[in-house]
Amino acid sequence: MLARRMKRIAVTLALVGSVGIITLAAQRIVTHDAQPYLTQVVPAAVAFSPHQGTPLHYKAYGADPKTNPATPPIGLVFWSTDLVPHEHGYHGSIHMLVGMDMTGILTGVLVNFNTEPYGYFSVDPAEFGAQFKGKSIRAPFRVGEDVHAVSRATISISSAARALRDSSRAMAKQFLNPSMVKW
Repeated sequence: MLARRMKRIAVTLALVGSVGIITLAAQRIVTHDAQPYLTQVVPAAVAFSPHQGTPLHYKAYGADPKTNPATPPIGLVFWSTDLVPHEHGYHGSIHMLVGMDMTGILTGVLVNFNTEPYGYFSVDPAEFGAQFKGKSIRAPFRVGEDVHAVSRATISISSAARALRDSSRAMAKQFLNPSMVKW
């Protein structure tokens, strides 16, 4: 259902883009409705903060902070494009919702939107995002080494891997204790 919706949106945006009207604001409307997907990228969370802060992110909680205000976050959720907006694949940005625990381990990655010509078999399938679950932000994120390569889509996959690596590391630098980050 999500894939079908995203393809309809991609076609709409491609048509809008063909006449030069597409804007970052239009992309943000498409990609920043994360509420239904937050538990997909941080399954252990029971509550999330609003989308706020610098850089923009959600905090994931293992207990509801409304009932226990002292509860610490168990993770962070963010859009890769909020942190590395200039990372482009073959045809444009690949918008990914990323979940990360407080030790720098990715808990989930969901590709939300892209206009890649080979996206349907490279970055769109759930297997693409699933390969990053459990990966440390200290991993190399190199296509053909620790990221699966797909023939004819190397530019898209390489860009997505760089966006994940760079956005995750930027979030870690901002919010995580370096001594707690796992390999």
